[in-house]
Amino acid sequence: MTQQQELSQREFEALSRRSARSDDAPRLELLDGRAAAKAWPDGNRARIIAWLTQCVLHARPRWWLYPHQGLRVETYRKGNARPDGALAASGNFVGQGEWASTDGVLMVVEVTSGDRDTDLRDRVEKPRAYAEAAIPVYLLIDRDSQEVKVHSEPDGVRYEQVTTVPFGKTVALPAPVGIELDTAPLTDWVR
Repeated sequence: MTQQQELSQREFEALSRRSARSDDAPRLELLDGRAAAKAWPDGNRARIIAWLTQCVLHARPRWWLYPHQGLRVETYRKGNARPDGALAASGNFVGQGEWASTDGVLMVVEVTSGDRDTDLRDRVEKPRAYAEAAIPVYLLIDRDSQEVKVHSEPDGVRYEQVTTVPFGKTVALPAPVGIELDTAPLTDWVR
């Protein structure tokens, strides 16, 4: 399959199930009808997600940051994304399977991987897909630029608000999340 060929939702899900059975297969996502490989988490990325989970549990004990929960995104073309974290009420995804609805998702989190697709995937395609899916907040932890970018106020096409702060500063995650994060620990987990 060339990079330009589009996959149907059913073809993508079959391909994803086959690759999930292999230890060395990539994690797959479907954006704009194109399947793409997503880098496997490294130790620093895993630590960042663990830290963020602790922050959420401390502030909102009934919420959970679900790591790598597959989500159905995009309104125009069917799409599937696997964010590094999806914030929702505890139990939100019960019974939904590998690719869940975005209903009840308050925030999605991506941590840049530094691979060649990071710029397009995490900074362009994902914000658009998550805004189209009406996910209230998209948090990008950009290890390349050492910044946190908080996207909010989705209008169905894009996020109208983007707040950028360098690692080391405090950032407010807007409603419905309503949590302040001291990003100082992130400076320790940059490659």
